[in-house]
Amino acid sequence: MTKHRVVVGLSGGVDSAVTAHLLKQQGHEVVGIFMKNWEDDDDSEYCSSNVDFVDAAAVADVVGIEIEHVNFAAEYKDRVFAEFLREYQAGRTPNPDVLCNAEIKFKAFLDHAMRLGAEKIATGHYARVRQSPSSRLFELLKGLDPAKDQSYFLHRLNQAQLSKSMFPVGELRKTQVRQIAEEIGLPNARKKDSTGICFIGERPFRDFLNRYISKEPGPILDERNRKLGSHQGLSFYTLGQRSGLGIGGIKEKGAQRGGGEHEPWFVARKELDKNVLRVVQGHDHPWLLSQALIADQASWVSGQAPDPARIYGSKTRYRQSDSVTHIDQVTASSFRLDFPEAQWAVTPGQSAVLYDGDVCLGGGIIATVNSA
Repeated sequence: MTKHRVVVGLSGGVDSAVTAHLLKQQGHEVVGIFMKNWEDDDDSEYCSSNVDFVDAAAVADVVGIEIEHVNFAAEYKDRVFAEFLREYQAGRTPNPDVLCNAEIKFKAFLDHAMRLGAEKIATGHYARVRQSPSSRLFELLKGLDPAKDQSYFLHRLNQAQLSKSMFPVGELRKTQVRQIAEEIGLPNARKKDSTGICFIGERPFRDFLNRYISKEPGPILDERNRKLGSHQGLSFYTLGQRSGLGIGGIKEKGAQRGGGEHEPWFVARKELDKNVLRVVQGHDHPWLLSQALIADQASWVSGQAPDPARIYGSKTRYRQSDSVTHIDQVTASSFRLDFPEAQWAVTPGQSAVLYDGDVCLGGGIIATVNSA
């Protein structure tokens, strides 16, 4: 195996720590970089990169590599957070992890690593990269642990980025990663996985958005235009949301298609022009099911769109099983997906990602949805 100078993104978590260890064991020249991506209220209880940097530095010490602290907060705010706010203000539900990977970890970080003389970069993502023997193109593959696969978040990566990327833990299951961390005495071996975006952390999501997006309360209506309550602003709700609506059941039996009086309510539509939040009763209400979607901002790993004559798998949200999909109406920047089996709560702003078996082909941002 060819030995490289590899710059590893050390987050303070166990996955990137084991990544650094594995690369060192393989004989690569390894350097660690800790990326600081957020500065506002960074010393709060919800989001403290200071603690993570201490953990990352402790890992570097155990593994026996140097670590550098690099501040990408300005780039993050311009390229990721500004877009995050624009999408929420437009009534959509963005996925900042997808944008962060494309703009920060595999652009700003990659560029910085190359300036340091790196031949490759590595992260703790659960995904894999291989070069096709026939086409010589680089392919993005799902991680071997189906419960941890993160290829969905990496689908915007291109050939230049993938050619420089390594994902060692993508070949392992999470239990194996924890076991390796314990065996080599990593100080963060049992550290809990981060569950949120750094700038939000574990804080109540609505409280955070309130600081940046003004409230515009309006009515919550059902499909028969009955007012059930008031919403706090359309930006604070997402399709398929069940909790936090502040409404109860309706006493009238059989009043809702797909649900009785005790069925839970779900957010089904956001009517921006009227500032109305539409809710329906029952998980399988037709308003929550979609047969097709249009996605824009298309990005294909190979540089070429998939062949419309073939059938693919797709995900319209993370941790979703692949759904059978037909791709159609492909242009340079957009495409349509049709689902033989209706999909639940397909949400504008999220990513629609295509797969050919384990190979992630790329995808786009969901723009419009056709109901079942």
